[in-house]
Amino acid sequence: MKLTHVWLLHFLWLLPLAGVALAVCGRQKKKAMERFADPELLARLTGQDLKRRRFFKGLFLLTALALMLFALAGPRWGSHYQEVSQKGVDIMILVDVSASMGVEDIKPDRLERARREILDFLSVVQGDRVGLVAFSGAAFVQCPLTLDYGAVEMFLGQLEPDLIPVPGTDLGAAIETGLSSFDFKEETDKVILLITDGEDNEGKGLDAARKAAEKGVKVFVFGMGETSGGPIPAGDGKGGFKKDKEGKLILSRLEEESLRRIASATGGTYARSVAGDLDLDILYFDGIKSRTEAQTLKSGKIKVYEERFPIFLLAALVFLVLENLLPERSVRVRPS
Repeated sequence: MKLTHVWLLHFLWLLPLAGVALAVCGRQKKKAMERFADPELLARLTGQDLKRRRFFKGLFLLTALALMLFALAGPRWGSHYQEVSQKGVDIMILVDVSASMGVEDIKPDRLERARREILDFLSVVQGDRVGLVAFSGAAFVQCPLTLDYGAVEMFLGQLEPDLIPVPGTDLGAAIETGLSSFDFKEETDKVILLITDGEDNEGKGLDAARKAAEKGVKVFVFGMGETSGGPIPAGDGKGGFKKDKEGKLILSRLEEESLRRIASATGGTYARSVAGDLDLDILYFDGIKSRTEAQTLKSGKIKVYEERFPIFLLAALVFLVLENLLPERSVRVRPS
């Protein structure tokens, strides 16, 4: 036998308290009746008090309570094997970790907002395999495609602006790295989710997107930042900002037009982080799920135990009926 919620059995210690409560109530009831009339008259009016039956009524109530608690604990025994399958699509998330992602034009900053969006995204994905690529001037696979979202979260926590020593933002390298992470022998629909502020220093993002389209991979783009932009942190630990040769602040702006072209070239969509942590969820349901077809990613048989709690609930009901049918006083004696 197995129990689904073993911790509920700790409530069985309530049974002695319930027994004491029943005994106290019985005595108070008896004293109240004795104040109403003397024992002989009381027996004539209400019948003879049957102490053993009152004891059994209490015992039946406590037994019913114990059975209901045991039913809540979820007793299971016996089992059968059930065929199960998990359907979904393959999603490679490409996250920009360049210095410009430290800009605070969206709070707390672009990279931290992206991290929060992805965490919320992982809580709503429905059976999809998810992988993670970090990129700046170069791109690296941080986590291959997996159904273990906990592993993705672990690698996500390691994303920092200085993770990749190569400066710049190469969207082409990011998309090509994402493509190399897919197994094109499988018929599963494949999706790239590109999260960036759109500054493509190498100018190869659109060409890489066209290669993705040729392979049937859709690129959905999530823009981080504001079109008005903001200063780029210096990253020297002193809290300053990057400046050009003339001493002017270098501003990083969200390049929406180039990101829209990348998404459009593959049949994907573009969205921008505006409202908060639900933006990426909307892109998932209104974009990715509506434009892809889930395929079987994992199948097999699992052992399913038979739920037996109805047996104990039925037994509890029987004891409650018996308690109700069992009188605690005999038929009253009719006065002659």
